[in-house]
Amino acid sequence: MYLTADQNVTQNRESDMQRMVLPSLLQEKLPRGRVLYRSLAKDPGQFYYLYLPQAEYSRTSLFVSIHGVKRMAKEHADAFATFAERYGVVLVAPVFPADRFPDYQRLGVNKKSLRADHALHDIFEEVSMLTAINTDQLFMFGYSGGGQFVHRYAMAYPEKVKRIVVAAPGWYTFPDQERKYPYGIAKTRKISGHGFDPARFLTIPSCVVVGENDTHRDNELRKGNKIDRQQGENRLERGKSWIRVMKKCAETYHLDTEFNFQVLPDSGHSFLKCMDRGGMGKLVFEFLFGGR
Repeated sequence: MYLTADQNVTQNRESDMQRMVLPSLLQEKLPRGRVLYRSLAKDPGQFYYLYLPQAEYSRTSLFVSIHGVKRMAKEHADAFATFAERYGVVLVAPVFPADRFPDYQRLGVNKKSLRADHALHDIFEEVSMLTAINTDQLFMFGYSGGGQFVHRYAMAYPEKVKRIVVAAPGWYTFPDQERKYPYGIAKTRKISGHGFDPARFLTIPSCVVVGENDTHRDNELRKGNKIDRQQGENRLERGKSWIRVMKKCAETYHLDTEFNFQVLPDSGHSFLKCMDRGGMGKLVFEFLFGGR
């Protein structure tokens, strides 16, 4: 294949930029104790929030918080920063803009969407350069659409994930090998290079949390006879169903993995109210990192 002069110039510029990225990142000294808004060096259109504790932080634990469809990544970072400081863990909250990632909840398998899982890996690569942290030891949280992303990411990349908490997803991928993704885990081309191995992803301790008042069938909830029969009619029912099925499936593999379901008091479908009224932040960090 021959490149035009313009293509050669573009390719050379991209190569030069890649060569410059690593040294500049390694030389960068980041402030600690405050939430930082960053643009990815290799993809300036990709953004994320980063929090580095003021005290010495663990190099083996990374807390990742995934926003819902309202894209409240900053609110996630601000709300969890206090807990990240207390527990001594680095916090990352990626931003998946709707114009680039309309299908991020399903990892971006829609042909019109960029792959959200690949973008997250690019963020991890940069964060690892900046902090020397091991990004293969992930402790993950996701709210609503972010909860959809997190449990599907754990199924697709079980080797990278230690523990997860998913809060009020509208619906779930079930460990059903007869149904195609994203309803089940039958073999699919949608996630290239990845099958779903229950013997691996069922080893990941998982907790679902839902507000006690989160029972409305709102516009963001996927509806229909097929999904209602499989999962239930609202987020409370669906969370209970998924945990029950995951626990039962784990038992068939002789696994005693922790699968929990928690109801948040005085909370509906609102991230901020779940944090303020339902005590979600404390519950999330205790499940992921233990009491502190």
